Amino acid sequence: MSKTYDVIIVGAGISGINAAYRLQSQLPGYSYAILEARDDLGGTWDLFKYPGIRSDSDLFTFGFQFNPWPADNPIAEGSAIKDYVRSTAKKFNIFPNIHFKHRLASADWSSESNSWSLAVQAGDQEQEQIFTARYVIFGTGYYNYHEPLKAEIPGLDAFAGKIVHPQFWPKDLDYKDKKIVIIGSGATAVTLLPNLAEKAQRVTMLQRSPTYILSLPNRTNSRWLSYILPYSWYTRLQRFIWIYTSRIFFLFCQRFPGLSRWLLRLNVNKQLPKHISHDPHFKPRYNPWDQRLCVCPDGDLFRSLRQGKADVKTDTIKQVVKKGIVLNSGEQLDADIIITATGLRLQIAGGAKLSVDGKKIEIGDKYLWNGVMLQDLPNAAFVIGYTNASWTLGADATAQFVCRLLKKLESEKLIAATPKLKEKDAATLQDRPLLNLNSTYVSIAQRVLPKAADRGPWQPRDHYLKDIKFAQGGDINTGLEFVQGPSVHLRAKLS
Repeated sequence: MSKTYDVIIVGAGISGINAAYRLQSQLPGYSYAILEARDDLGGTWDLFKYPGIRSDSDLFTFGFQFNPWPADNPIAEGSAIKDYVRSTAKKFNIFPNIHFKHRLASADWSSESNSWSLAVQAGDQEQEQIFTARYVIFGTGYYNYHEPLKAEIPGLDAFAGKIVHPQFWPKDLDYKDKKIVIIGSGATAVTLLPNLAEKAQRVTMLQRSPTYILSLPNRTNSRWLSYILPYSWYTRLQRFIWIYTSRIFFLFCQRFPGLSRWLLRLNVNKQLPKHISHDPHFKPRYNPWDQRLCVCPDGDLFRSLRQGKADVKTDTIKQVVKKGIVLNSGEQLDADIIITATGLRLQIAGGAKLSVDGKKIEIGDKYLWNGVMLQDLPNAAFVIGYTNASWTLGADATAQFVCRLLKKLESEKLIAATPKLKEKDAATLQDRPLLNLNSTYVSIAQRVLPKAADRGPWQPRDHYLKDIKFAQGGDINTGLEFVQGPSVHLRAKLS
């Protein structure tokens, strides 16, 4: 089996499958392979198994542009999303290009050969295999799949019951008629509460501070258009509607935070039971979209609160004891199971070590060029999505940029492209966060994420419409240095 390709994609999740489709459709003569560390595709949707796991973005934009989400529900459970990714890979004959149980350990760029050497752990083999490529697309997202974000919870070891992190949900966990405390208030906690409440005796979401929650009907309001428009037109229009309405809502929240707070409060108040007050349980200390807003399909969380099998507590933990949690207010929450839904640890490139000519690249010290390529790292793209829109939109903008760049290299007899920051420019750059959220897990990860700046090609990504415009026709010369060579191909696709 050949281990030399024009392009290697790391990760067979949403990003990897999207990139594969764009490559084989826009560059049909290019050979490519997908390296997937797990034994199945799907990425996040294969890893996370906790009850009710679902998208927190609408599937009309989270789905692939080239293979629209086929159902009417904008929010879907993880198993349905994984099936959708699988069916897409089969439909477009991407499956034969996936190497399962192939984990990337390290990648080194050689300036002599202008190519990547990727050390890969294949299955249970002790000796690493070496794959070679001209270009690498890191479609691994920014979650650490092996190590969760550890929360400092006093006395947690004293708890006599079961402690579970959602990232590693036990297959055999029996929570029927159990008392459960979920520590956290983000999307995972908001998803878990109504699903656990169906079987548990009682579920309490214990939060240090609340999150904005928006209830939406889990069905499209534009279904009637499908009866008068061709299917392809209908899906394009629906995707267009969701892209623009989501963007307008985000901008509205940023421009009018006071009014946005009032509208979100109104949405919550009409669904709360009388015994649970809005303040302090649903009154965040920050403005809407300073942290990611949680979508609640069909108001399932509030329905559980009204049914009396679930509750919300806003307080801090004094001590975990043998049979529960003692709060600083003096109240004790009895528990058989504690779930630490306190956030995810972030990382780039799936934790692989990156180097150029044997010299290690410290990702946290480098700027990201146009939200895609890393400073001083040749022929490599990193798929970074959006914090206020669907991940797939950012993934597709990246994939389309890579295809355009490879076409440029081939047509102009170039072999490599490297983002470079001139010293005189570096001295005047002002750093900006790569991700525009002030969530704790994002703040903690700043040192391992690439940097962004206040201007030029080093600015953080803003929104899909701007990024897709850049990908398809923007300036890709400023900030890039090119190397001439005989051919960008290492091993062209066999006909």
